Amino acid sequence: MVKKHKGIKRNEALYPLSHHHTNALFIALKLKQAGTEKSRLSLEEVKKDAVSFFEPGGKKHFREEEEVLLTAYAQYASIDRSEIQEMLLEHVKIRAKFDTLNKSDTIDVSFMHDLGNLLESHIRKEERIIFPMIEKAVPEEKLRELASHFHENK
Repeated sequence: MVKKHKGIKRNEALYPLSHHHTNALFIALKLKQAGTEKSRLSLEEVKKDAVSFFEPGGKKHFREEEEVLLTAYAQYASIDRSEIQEMLLEHVKIRAKFDTLNKSDTIDVSFMHDLGNLLESHIRKEERIIFPMIEKAVPEEKLRELASHFHENK
């Protein structure tokens, strides 16, 4: 069943992924505002919030998209699409940037801003392009089957 969700029609089976995207947008905003007058948090607090969001929740979210959602999509449509390639490349870039942020002893504000911008654009692409493409190709009953594999990542 497709219902209206936060301004975008989304199949209920994908709600956990979309909910995680909403939380990730808050992290992206914190990263983009880090070190500016718009931020009420210290750079260390932004870093802590971002890393604790991604470890392990973000990593798990990416695995669910890659191993469950895209695998199902590939059963009904070609995955040889630029949108899918971009999504997967962005997953790698985002993982690498969060790993760098986590392991760095210093905090680079411009790096945080870049990560925030990448994370936001990636989420918007998935919500506006990738998910609708998948919802169109994957039958309703298959999407319902997948729902149990998606978890509300905090």
